[in-house]
Amino acid sequence: MPPAREVSPTLLVREPVPRISVRHWSSVLSKSRFLAGLQCHRLLWWEVHEQDALELVPDAGLQAIFDQMLDPYDAAIRAVLDDTPEMIAPAVLERLRPLGYTGGVTILRDRLRRLRPREPRAAFLTLDFAPGEAIQVDWADFGFALPGVPRRVSAFVAVLCYSRRLYIEFTLSQRMGTFLRCMERCMRFYDGTTLVDIFDNMKTVVLSHTATATVFNPTFVDYARARGFEVRACNVRKANEKGRVERPIGFVRRRFWPGRRVRDLLDLNTQATAWRDDFANGRVHEVTGKVPQLVFEHEEKRRLKPITGTPFNTDDVEGTGVTKMFRVPFDRNKYSVPWRLASQQQVVVRADDEFVSVLLETKTVAQHRRSWGIGQDIEHPSHKKGLLEHRPRAAAGALPPALLALGETGRTYFKVLAAGSRSIHREILRLTFLVEVFGAIATESAIREVMQTGHVGAEYVEYVMRHKRGLVPQPAPLRLGNAELDAISLPEPDLAVYDQLFATPMTRDPGEPPPATEESS
Repeated sequence: MPPAREVSPTLLVREPVPRISVRHWSSVLSKSRFLAGLQCHRLLWWEVHEQDALELVPDAGLQAIFDQMLDPYDAAIRAVLDDTPEMIAPAVLERLRPLGYTGGVTILRDRLRRLRPREPRAAFLTLDFAPGEAIQVDWADFGFALPGVPRRVSAFVAVLCYSRRLYIEFTLSQRMGTFLRCMERCMRFYDGTTLVDIFDNMKTVVLSHTATATVFNPTFVDYARARGFEVRACNVRKANEKGRVERPIGFVRRRFWPGRRVRDLLDLNTQATAWRDDFANGRVHEVTGKVPQLVFEHEEKRRLKPITGTPFNTDDVEGTGVTKMFRVPFDRNKYSVPWRLASQQQVVVRADDEFVSVLLETKTVAQHRRSWGIGQDIEHPSHKKGLLEHRPRAAAGALPPALLALGETGRTYFKVLAAGSRSIHREILRLTFLVEVFGAIATESAIREVMQTGHVGAEYVEYVMRHKRGLVPQPAPLRLGNAELDAISLPEPDLAVYDQLFATPMTRDPGEPPPATEESS
């Protein structure tokens, strides 16, 4: 341990520091401006930037006092560090208090700094890439950034390792189809492909990665073979192996994202494209000292391999089944199909950025605009066409064509009927018969009377008309032998309208007859 420097005792008295972003300002200001601007103790600078600085070591006298306070608990401190080397000083302090320790956390932190085993800092080599040799690709998460959209925004970021030319695109998904479509647009942006594409351990590229073997996603391997580039995956937790793309992601977070106001995904990508072309690729790069766009145009573009014309389907493809409500689930939403496919065991859903298609074998049976919401139910009106005739109970409150003359009373009757267990098909047949035999006005009146008693059922309606009111069937309708003509049904006329043609009724009600007298008898 190096000899302690002479430090004034007043230097060790740490004045209170305002609770602001001290580490932030200490990283962007010089040492003198930082100390002068915040009026804080200079020890804070060393604690942030130089934890091994001699200025942090107290003089021999103070160190002896500190050691005397902590020496009785040295064994306990060592036992804690042996069991949990990463335990922080406040947590160790909690374990020493029951043992009788009365000192503070500052001298305990100094002791832990000396006792805690430190891993040697790793040395890294600078990676050099030839023009057109490699590109690095990664995702970056930007949270729930679009107004009214309950999905996280992700940024697809790609950087050519030699010229540092940047490609960026924002999406609402990281699924395989979205990833492949981003790759396609990225290659068209560069107008070529590199020899090697370097990726992080995203599931769309790497299924598993161990020290001995890397298992790549077979779908992406097929795509790489079709486009003619080699796939390389970084080691786990080795961000230094993809520094070409990690730094641009941080650059996007610092320079493009803060204060950005967008309406939707299209607006976000429009602004990102303008920023990428006008600023990001046109600036002087901090590391190379060159303009990425100029280096790409004059040195790297001609070294890229041409894009192969091998077709490859970049749609999201998913096999699923149809529910009883003739819906197929896809990407946290539900899409309708024709009702006759309800409970179909196997259909295929294909989707791109705009549309969702449902296929039964090779036939497309439904197509919808893709929804980027969550929990949405998307239905095409034609998909339930014919269901109401096939399943009358599904049309609660709707009247069959032959019973439209029953009006609002009939609609109320069938709405109540649909909530029960009676056969609606049988009710339609029986009530149609009663309308044909007794007329729509008499049938509607009988239905109203039956519902007033708290019942529903064609047998009750027929009882009221036949036995309670003593109605007799009307003559059977004339059948002409033509199906279209026989299907014509005209409403029964209401003769009460004629009473409105005269100011006074044409007939008078004589009232009750006079009582009989002895003379009349």
